[in-house]
Amino acid sequence: MSHAAQLTPTALDEFWNLATAPWRLALESRASWEFGALLATQPLLTMAPHGDGHPVLVLPRLLGCDFSTQPLRSFLSQMGYEAHPWELGVNMGPRAGVMSACLRRLDTLEKRYGRKVSLIGWSLGGLYARELAKLAPDQVRQVITLGSPFAGHPSPTEIWNAYEDLTGDHIGLPKNSGPLETPPPVPTTSIYSRTDGIVPWNSSQTHQGPAAENIEVESSHLGLAVNPTVLYAVADRLAQSEGDWKPFERSGLRELFYPDPTR
Repeated sequence: MSHAAQLTPTALDEFWNLATAPWRLALESRASWEFGALLATQPLLTMAPHGDGHPVLVLPRLLGCDFSTQPLRSFLSQMGYEAHPWELGVNMGPRAGVMSACLRRLDTLEKRYGRKVSLIGWSLGGLYARELAKLAPDQVRQVITLGSPFAGHPSPTEIWNAYEDLTGDHIGLPKNSGPLETPPPVPTTSIYSRTDGIVPWNSSQTHQGPAAENIEVESSHLGLAVNPTVLYAVADRLAQSEGDWKPFERSGLRELFYPDPTR
């Protein structure tokens, strides 16, 4: 038996991630092309499912800010949503007070509109979104993450706990909600790319269930918030009626743009 045949699927994934890391990182240059593709496909994107006006809170990636999520929020506004930034400046990573501030922002929006809020988190922002939904599930309509590293080895839970031990800063994660990789108790969608040059794709796969799904796209990590296929999928997910969530449908032409995440 060859050495490759003895590798477990997890070991194969880790080997693939390591072997392709330089190539995937180089492909992050696609982000500028993806932004150009967003501008070019605006007429087509207007054909995506439109919204019902409910509020959406968008949380940026590590070292990102509200400016970095502006294209996504502008698109959501055009599609009929009340899209809002997180208003916490640059996302400098897990630190004391972040989760409390996000909770206050969520509470403000939910009370302002009298409706549950959908959360969209890009990369690290997706971890915040998932944990917010665990802390305040009655205020969250659904969670959509874009290339968020909530699974893997070591687990994000172990990394964040180590951060708290080293710095003494309490990040504010719920202590009784289980590991970060556990989906929140609301409909949850993880959108990821196997050619993501920053976050390994298998770190972004959620445990699929009746209200949790994965959607695979072809995108760079830095382009996830502007890639047209991502924006279409986000619009499709947000347009579902509250309380009537169904998994993403890949049939027909969609199969050309959205690979089977279980392959």
